[in-house]
Parts: sequence; C-alpha cells; structure tokens
Amino acid sequence: MSRIGKLPVAIPDKVTVTVDNGAVTVAGPKGKITKTFSTADVAIAVEGNEVIVKPANDGRLAKAMFGTARSIINGMVEGVTKGFTKQLLISGTGFRAAVQGKVLNLNLGFSHDIKQAIPEGVNVVVTDNTKVEVTGYDKQAVGQFAAQVKKYYPVEPYKAKGVTIVGEYVRRKEGKKAG
Repeated sequence: MSRIGKLPVAIPDKVTVTVDNGAVTVAGPKGKITKTFSTADVAIAVEGNEVIVKPANDGRLAKAMFGTARSIINGMVEGVTKGFTKQLLISGTGFRAAVQGKVLNLNLGFSHDIKQAIPEGVNVVVTDNTKVEVTGYDKQAVGQFAAQVKKYYPVEPYKAKGVTIVGEYVRRKEGKKAG
C-alpha cells in the first residue's frame, strides 16, 4: 500500500472539490481544474474538508494508481491556491526571448525566430531578455510548456549555451587541450 496514498488531501478555505463519476473538479481563487480518473482503479470521495483516495479493488494496478491519483489531486488543490512557477534561463550570445500577446518569441541562434504559443492558464513573463518565468495553476501545463521551450535548444555541456530550467544540474565537460 502506498504511504502517500493513505494520506487525505486537506481542502483549504475558498476551494471547492467535487467528484462526479471519476471526474474531479477543483475550483479556487487562481482557477478551475478538472481531471478524470479511472473508477475501476481508484475510489475518490470528499468527506468534510478532506479528499480520501482508496484503491477500488485489490488488483495490482489499483494499488499502484491510488497514490498517483492522490498526488495529482493534491497538486490540483495546491495549484488553485498558490500556483506553480518554473524559471528558465537563456544563455548564449544573441539569445533572447520576448512575449508578444499569447506567443513567446525565441531567438536562439537559428536562421529564424521560434514562436511558441502560450497555452490557456499559463502566464509568461520575460525579464532582461534572458530570464523567462512561467506561472500557472496547472502543474502539468506549466511543466510541459517549460519543457517544450527547453527542447528547442537544450544546454550544451561545453560552453553551457542554451535554455536551462533553473535548479536543474548541467554537467559540464572540459574542452580540447592543446597538446
């Protein structure tokens, strides 16, 4: 049994959680998120100001999925109350970013600019042309957008040029030696 899955998810004030046939809807001050879970594997119930997640049967998949479902619901509650943030750092000569309406315009040394559409519920702020802050109430959407931007030009190990997510470790390599 999952130790995380056994813990109830506390519902803070100003947040409402509804469960309807496997669809969990969490609404709060920052937004509203709906996710669907398999009713064959997990049983989700709201009791008082807590969400209780249990395996629906004794199957292996049900035991594996109820901890995951609890963690996703906890992330939904945290997202509509506090929100999530990912910070990106663009390094390299001439590399820069700018927000134009609902599009992030990236200049990463290619012959063309890269235009990445900003999804609904995600906000992007660019400071100093090289620092990008991605915020939103959906943890998955914020992380996915940051990963897509990073994928255009991942950091190379020699000069550390490219797009990094702040907090990730970049393994550096030594260049050629004159010999």
